Amino acid sequence: MSHQVCGATDVGRRRESNEDQYLVDPEIGVYAVADGMGGHAAGEIASELAIETLSAVLRRDGWPDTTGEGTEQERKTRTARSIREAIGAANRKICESVENHAEWKGMGTTLVALAISGNSAIIGHVGDSRAYLVRAGKLSRLTSDHSWVNEQVKLGLLSADDAQRHPWRNIVTRALGNRAEVDVDLMEQPMQENDLFLLCSDGLNTMLRDGEIRTILEKRAEDPEQACRELIAAANARGGEDNITVVVLRVA
Repeated sequence: MSHQVCGATDVGRRRESNEDQYLVDPEIGVYAVADGMGGHAAGEIASELAIETLSAVLRRDGWPDTTGEGTEQERKTRTARSIREAIGAANRKICESVENHAEWKGMGTTLVALAISGNSAIIGHVGDSRAYLVRAGKLSRLTSDHSWVNEQVKLGLLSADDAQRHPWRNIVTRALGNRAEVDVDLMEQPMQENDLFLLCSDGLNTMLRDGEIRTILEKRAEDPEQACRELIAAANARGGEDNITVVVLRVA
């Protein structure tokens, strides 16, 4: 099963610098978005370390898993384990950097990563960067934000609409760089022809509602590069309050 993919990032209209980073690596079939946090450019450093370490660890460990050993499910299990270990390594790298640079104290980053394993996408994430799937006209959110507002939504104390506008919507409850060990959420999503996957930082989904995201992805389903441009343009047209980063993958 083949795929087309494109990634793009934009500083937005309110920020002076871009603390987001993304990975598009078709050679090993791994894609990711990281949204850094922390003053004095530390957020940019954290997200860059996360993306660099994720890629380096997977390549060092002989990624992708092409040995053909074991069943398809066993290969998927190995893929999930590799993603978990690579994200854990990225977390430790950021923590070590903070220990060696006092001025970077408090920096961290979200991370959502997607790896192709056979006919499935293995997704790992920490924080509030998201993965979406559009299939047969329906958009599904594949990840659940590790954020204060999402916890309030789950408790029934905030509606989804209120959460999108809440002044604390950027407060994450889990991120890389917070502590020596990080809890990574993992999931497997079987892929079908014409599926569209989207990875994004919250600079996109805090500006656009899910229905608006779906409309753009469906309109530009044949052209991931144009889909990236239009998603970013739409978020900026709505105010562009944060950095905006997107990776769009179409299964062919």
